[in-house]
Amino acid sequence: MKSTRGESTKTQPEYTAMHEKSYPYHGQCLCGAIRSRIADIQASMAHCHCSMCRKFHGAAFATVAEVRTEDFQWIQGADELSAFRSENGTVRSFCRHCGSSLVFESSRADGSVIEIAMGTLDTPVPRQPDAHIFVTNAENWHTICDDLPQYAAGRNNEPRE
Repeated sequence: MKSTRGESTKTQPEYTAMHEKSYPYHGQCLCGAIRSRIADIQASMAHCHCSMCRKFHGAAFATVAEVRTEDFQWIQGADELSAFRSENGTVRSFCRHCGSSLVFESSRADGSVIEIAMGTLDTPVPRQPDAHIFVTNAENWHTICDDLPQYAAGRNNEPRE
């Protein structure tokens, strides 16, 4: 493109904005030191009752959802993350200041997916949990009162009746 003075001017291609990834979901730890953004949350969202999730979240269960690593970004404070690797190789990341549970990386995963703690999101998510997993480890003081399928272990097992 030529300007009125005859010099060449560069413009951004029109397709740039169309192909830029949108990040509609934002989250943070309790103290705000660590912030993340997510382009897309996968359909798998569950209440996990395994002992590691219960202890990591300090609750009867943890609500987690899968996110492709290419759809997840730390936008602030990635250097403030601490991680704990359990005996089975699972890595759980948390804020080193406030202790907020943030993400979970399974030892069985190939690195293309992480699980995020849904309670850390500040923006609404247009889906609901679709299962309870690892219910054989559920606390005896908590009763599951909804109609979601319940899996003794992970989703690759048959739901309990």
